[in-house]
Amino acid sequence: MSVLVIGATGKQGGSTARALLAQGTSVRALVRDPRAAAAQELAKLGAELAVGDLDDRATLLAAARGVDGVFSIPYPDVNDLAGDAEAIRGRNLVEAAREAGVTQFVHSSVSGAGEFHRTSPGWAEGRWDRHYWESKAGIDELVRTSGFARWTVLKPATFMENFIGFSYLFGDWAATGTIITGFSAGTRIPLIAVDDIGAAAATAFGGAGTLDGVDLEMAGDVHTMTEIAAILTEETGRKVEAPVLTSDEAVARGMLPFMVNAVERMDVVGSPAHPGLLTERGLQATDFRTWSRKFASNLSGPAGN
Repeated sequence: MSVLVIGATGKQGGSTARALLAQGTSVRALVRDPRAAAAQELAKLGAELAVGDLDDRATLLAAARGVDGVFSIPYPDVNDLAGDAEAIRGRNLVEAAREAGVTQFVHSSVSGAGEFHRTSPGWAEGRWDRHYWESKAGIDELVRTSGFARWTVLKPATFMENFIGFSYLFGDWAATGTIITGFSAGTRIPLIAVDDIGAAAATAFGGAGTLDGVDLEMAGDVHTMTEIAAILTEETGRKVEAPVLTSDEAVARGMLPFMVNAVERMDVVGSPAHPGLLTERGLQATDFRTWSRKFASNLSGPAGN
């Protein structure tokens, strides 16, 4: 088995590449710069490096020739989130894989994309970000219908790794000890460790068809922000708070305004992801406390905090 891994120097792709290599699967990692430190680390682990770009279909076709599977994680243009870069890149990769004769395609999307988002409260009224959700669902549907002999769509919830350093959703809480968000007190946030995504992808490629034709909602744990702050306090040995704020109060205290819609959507709509969906398939589901203990040194913040 040989797999072309997209985003191999990033979070999900990197986790997938490492999990595949650990189970003895040959990995071809798509990279822009083979001299970059992250690319060289992959090469040391045994990955073959292929230079390519999701905007350049010819490079994708060349990279996909001769492999059995593709791990897909197309990304948007962060400087133009209202544009179609993610959808175009997703299509480029699917079409290149089909032309190259790839038989298995494992794609990482987002929790709730598809029927769940289209039937959620507020969707018909145009309350939520239609472009974001339809872009995700459109690529998912393309993967399902493009004729791959085997396909899987992974749908991860919020990354636990978003608590390391600055993130749009949780800000730079490690510097202050205070997580600034606008989630309501009772809103339960589904969380997934990035390594669990890689492990699931590796299982899809090496698991004798156990995840073929599956849309897999992924969460290893579910907590309110108050519970998250309490776990971080216990595991890092520093006081961490997550005050319950309205969206306006959160923005006034530093939450980026463009995050308001996503936060309010979670309050109203929630998520279909929960740990049981992984454990019932025998997949790795890391709880937030275990993850926090593992990464405690990365979460401790500046000296004196």
